[in-house]
Amino acid sequence: MPMFQPFKGGGFDGHVIDLHTAVKDGVLGGGDGGEVKTAAVENELDLKTMITNLELPETPSVFICPISLEPMQDPVTLCTGQTYERSNILKWLSLGHRTCPTTMQELWDDAVTPNKTLHQLIHAWFSQKYVMMKKRSEDVQGRVIEIVGALRKAKGKEKVHALSELKGVVMAHEIAEKSVVDEGGVFVISSLLTPFTSHAVGSEAVAILVNLELDAVSKAGLMQPARVSLMVDMLNDGSIETKINCARLIGRLVEERGFRAELVSSHSLLVGLMRLVKDRRRRSGVSPALALLKSISVHKQVRSLMVSVEAVPQLVDVLPCLGPECLESALYVLDSLSSDNEGVTALKDSVNTIPNTVRLLMRVSETCTAYSVSILWSVCRLASRECSSLAVELGLAAKLLLVIQSGCDPALKQRSAELLKLCSLHYSDTMFISKCKLAPTIQ
Repeated sequence: MPMFQPFKGGGFDGHVIDLHTAVKDGVLGGGDGGEVKTAAVENELDLKTMITNLELPETPSVFICPISLEPMQDPVTLCTGQTYERSNILKWLSLGHRTCPTTMQELWDDAVTPNKTLHQLIHAWFSQKYVMMKKRSEDVQGRVIEIVGALRKAKGKEKVHALSELKGVVMAHEIAEKSVVDEGGVFVISSLLTPFTSHAVGSEAVAILVNLELDAVSKAGLMQPARVSLMVDMLNDGSIETKINCARLIGRLVEERGFRAELVSSHSLLVGLMRLVKDRRRRSGVSPALALLKSISVHKQVRSLMVSVEAVPQLVDVLPCLGPECLESALYVLDSLSSDNEGVTALKDSVNTIPNTVRLLMRVSETCTAYSVSILWSVCRLASRECSSLAVELGLAAKLLLVIQSGCDPALKQRSAELLKLCSLHYSDTMFISKCKLAPTIQ
């Protein structure tokens, strides 16, 4: 008989028991005579719905189908005594197998018998968990309603306290996010972001908003210049957590169709983001800062400001310190900047542009290689003799040959061939061929 291993924290005593004992002793809802009393609950709660809605870290192993490793909804037992989900074992048998999947014993009878006792136990266990989950959800929803109501009337330090409590609830319970939205909490919280809002209130408000599903109307409300300005101020002067939240929230607004580039065309925003990117001690802000820089670099007026705050040499210098995802974002921004005259000039004037981009070719990802080739193409085309010679000396020619011979995107191969041809103009054939050989300098 299958053994039942009680779920930790499920209210049982931790002993391993068999199904008969579980039913007889009423551990999972059993009663006199071994009958599990779940009929009333079973009519109300559908097992499939409960299994789908419950996200449990651990389920008793006896409830799991050995084939799918998922909780069983219609358990049936073979002649070997092993139990499976009906659809899974019938599929196994339909494929011509005549053995038990678990024990590999030959089946002397391929009939399957519904395991009603186990089905009742499964339903009772999931019903208990489902009811507890629903009760917790109702408690959370009730608490959200209370806090949002208090926020409408709160003043001074009361606002900070209420926002802090609401943030804790939202962070701890996923259901709270929907409750805040349903109760009009987004409007209430957004209305707190004014030019006169203290950073204590603003940081808590942003920490909540960044964790909510915001609709187009809510985002439009947050895109008011005064609110964006406050977020930019906190991005420069707040805690690292506040800076990250502000970068992420502004990033979500940028994605909205009605977003205006003027809202992010500020020296203050770009300076704050570059500080996050360059922060060697707290690296958690690098990814959100680069993600926002990537989003806003599509706007020409923003790119002009990036050049004016010297973002180009700063981004070039941090390239060796970045992981793959951040590296792709940084290279995307630099590639975007290379499309403008002032941007490509800044790239040419940065002493580390060519060394750092040549080093990245064929080392991280095809995307990074593509951005690097594009940047090098722009720079070498601007100052062919000066930049091409330096790049070739650093091993560019040999790396471009590797790109051309690889299985990468045809467009990348074409651009690499064009760049290779551009570099060859300043060398004799014999000299250039020697530069195309792999050397320790490009390892």
